[in-house]
Amino acid sequence: MKVYSIALRNKFRGITVREGMLFEGPAGWAEWSPFLDYDDATCVAWLRAAREAAYDGWPAPVRDAVPVNCTVPAIGPEKAAAIVRASGCGTAKVKVAEPGQTLADDLARVEAVRDAIGPSGRVRIDANGAWSVGEAIGALKELGRFDLEYVEQPCASVEDLALVRRRTDVLVAADESIRNAEDPLRVRDLEAADIAVLKVQPIGGVRACLDIAEQIGLPVVVSSALETSIGIAAGVALAAALPELPYACGLATVSMFTADVVPEPLLPVDGMLPVTRPVTPRAQADQATTERWQARYDRVNALLRSDR
Repeated sequence: MKVYSIALRNKFRGITVREGMLFEGPAGWAEWSPFLDYDDATCVAWLRAAREAAYDGWPAPVRDAVPVNCTVPAIGPEKAAAIVRASGCGTAKVKVAEPGQTLADDLARVEAVRDAIGPSGRVRIDANGAWSVGEAIGALKELGRFDLEYVEQPCASVEDLALVRRRTDVLVAADESIRNAEDPLRVRDLEAADIAVLKVQPIGGVRACLDIAEQIGLPVVVSSALETSIGIAAGVALAAALPELPYACGLATVSMFTADVVPEPLLPVDGMLPVTRPVTPRAQADQATTERWQARYDRVNALLRSDR
């Protein structure tokens, strides 16, 4: 087992350093990187996904590359435009509704991204459930002029997603309402979304995601949980195994790190990521961090064993 600790280029999800554990099994290297504020019970699904990657491997791919979007954090418009131009991607996902910021900040950022990506590019936004129904509808009226591909998780609850979907012309994608839900299929039952966003680690593995995709009956966008190239490879495996992939995936996030754990990071070329599996990661953490992650692994692994 190896532990990494890598700084991010910009603050994202309230953090400036990303940590995780890597381990190898018969099928290859796997990443286990639940965020530090997650409790042990939440981390079980993440460990189940890592064990699948290390011991079971993934289903056979039906494509050899997947289209991806670049991800723009809640930063100023000039930096946002620079990220888009440097990415080479034809789709950009822009974070909005950041605590402490205003709709004016969102408008400036999304406008800069639209200008940078051009009229033929696709722009999607992600509110991470931060808006009320009224705020979402009002914001989408303003942001809609930038020809949005969709809005991801505008509100926290499935019921509110359904209301927003009925009151706006912008397509709605569900993320947290699937991966954090006791019943992810309520999104389907309440007709609360047009698109399902699936993340391998939080849901419990590639096969668990494929099962949800089949049952939920919506187009799927595969996104990362802010992983190194080892973890991103699992997301690519899911995207490569889906029968249809109509949208670019949110898997081009390794560039948000100041370094990576492998010599050849999984970075997009012309907006595409290859279906491949990185090998031989390097450890990048001090002894205290390693000991903390080992203790965390031991606790969560005990919970996983008790669930069997």
